[in-house]
Amino acid sequence: MQVVFGPVPSRRLGRSLGIDPIPPKTCNWNCVYCQLGRTRPLTARRAEYIPAEEILAQARTALARLDPTALDWVTFVGSGETTLHARLGWLIRQVKSLTPKPVAVITNGSLLYRPEVRAELLAADAVLPTVDAGTPELYRRINRPWPVPDFETYIQGLVAFRRVYRGRLWVEVMLVRGLNDSEEALRAIAAVLDRIQPDRVHLNLPTRPPAEPWVQPPDQEGLLRATAILGARARVVPPAVGDFDLSLYPNVMDAMVAILARHPMRERDLLAALRRWSPADARQALDALARSGRAQVVERYGERFWTLASAYYAPNSRSRGDSAAS
Repeated sequence: MQVVFGPVPSRRLGRSLGIDPIPPKTCNWNCVYCQLGRTRPLTARRAEYIPAEEILAQARTALARLDPTALDWVTFVGSGETTLHARLGWLIRQVKSLTPKPVAVITNGSLLYRPEVRAELLAADAVLPTVDAGTPELYRRINRPWPVPDFETYIQGLVAFRRVYRGRLWVEVMLVRGLNDSEEALRAIAAVLDRIQPDRVHLNLPTRPPAEPWVQPPDQEGLLRATAILGARARVVPPAVGDFDLSLYPNVMDAMVAILARHPMRERDLLAALRRWSPADARQALDALARSGRAQVVERYGERFWTLASAYYAPNSRSRGDSAAS
């Protein structure tokens, strides 16, 4: 299984070599905006889902082949929740021994209430946890989490991690119109962030296909309200700009599937990423991908997105009430 991918253009980390330590979609949250679709079923079990030695071998090979100037970060980012891999701490330390590039971990942060998970992430240069809600009710509506931990325990875990972590703590807030972009919701998030004291707050917008078809980014008024209430350390993160590097893969089919497993892509962007092949070969590759049963097309925001065939997205015909209750 190919677990190292990219480098890919990251909205927060420039050119990032991704390392995915878990199979799609292994997660303890079922976020309404998730680009990987719904989580079916949820799990909170930490395990060595993919052998750590296999992950490290792929990382070593990729780092040896890549031009260091083409890389800004190495990022552990899971097809679900990254910290569910039981040997994540070992992997972070081993990868740091292979490269001078900084190492980041993208996580929902919900397992940081566990002391062993906090200890594992201390080796990372940056940790990017998620805080989309300031109240238990909104947490359940947006993130639809596994019952343990509860909201307060999850936030306390982030606070405890901040006390001991000396790296860069960059909290991610995904803004969803009509859910967490009101003044009341934003002030509750601001109160939680004051407790956590992150170095930065990244305000993200749903730009890839969300699990639920009714999910929309906030309007301009909502964005202005968010930046005003969340303070000077908060900034809106623009969409990533740049091409996906598929050079690590020997054939076009494996290249496309490896990227789509982590980054569903607009069809036009996927064709642009295939520029090392001729336009005719790229189009033939897309046709072959569709016939292979390994990928599917999901329509969101009036555009065609390619993603894994195994991912599940609520149909566009569903109502908001039906989707939110699922």
